[in-house]
Amino acid sequence: MAFAIEIRELSKSFANCKALDKVTLQISEGEMVALLGASGSGKSTLLRHLPGFITSNSGEIDVLGKTVQANGQRKSNFKEVRNKIGFVFQQFNLVNRLPVITNVLIGLLHETPWWRSLLMRFTVKQRQAAIEALASVGIEQTAWQRASTLSGGQQQRAALARCLVQKAKIILADEPIASLDPESSRIVMNLLQKMNQDYQCTVLVSLHQVEFAVRYCKRTIALNAGRVVYDGPSSALTPQLLAELYGSSAQEFFQTQALADPSIGNNLHPMSFVNHV
Repeated sequence: MAFAIEIRELSKSFANCKALDKVTLQISEGEMVALLGASGSGKSTLLRHLPGFITSNSGEIDVLGKTVQANGQRKSNFKEVRNKIGFVFQQFNLVNRLPVITNVLIGLLHETPWWRSLLMRFTVKQRQAAIEALASVGIEQTAWQRASTLSGGQQQRAALARCLVQKAKIILADEPIASLDPESSRIVMNLLQKMNQDYQCTVLVSLHQVEFAVRYCKRTIALNAGRVVYDGPSSALTPQLLAELYGSSAQEFFQTQALADPSIGNNLHPMSFVNHV
């Protein structure tokens, strides 16, 4: 099976802080993988390297079979590859003053003539595609509302609709449920799973809620202090293993709103959550 993402010996430092330390990993096309880690573990830094938002100090990154970064330099093809990557931010990254449908259509700017993109003029066909994408995530009724009027969960669903119109082959979701209530978190994770299954797109979602990683992703890659400390089945992430990997900070993975979500498991307890999934 071909790799959607391949990272070799990736390192990144900010001032005197090492954010990533010789990270090496491979993600196959069509996988849905959780990227687990406590705050400051390097999850966001790793994700932002893949579309070329930031560059490394050393190492190489291949995306969809093409090298996009090597030894701190972006390759000339990185923008072409970036167009095939949908990025979902923790803080939604919508333009609040614009209608929801326009925020979704921004995902098509890369294939829109410059004069249309400058004026935000989209074709009827493009607008219809945006409405269909909004319907796929269940918020088509909000199409002409300002983005600022949406709830956090609705804004995140609009961001997913933007990935749909973009026809993204890879979706990178940077803690997409960190700011959401339990019900909205469940809806967003269900949609990511559906997009992975229905469109065969590769999904890499960073989380610090281990319960969601176990429920939605067969595989988890765990980071600690910028290093990969675990790469294997999510079902093996017992509290005992997390304690070995993270010490006292492992408790952070269980102090989440997921504990209040009955759809994940009744009477969920850190020592027994795997049995409820």
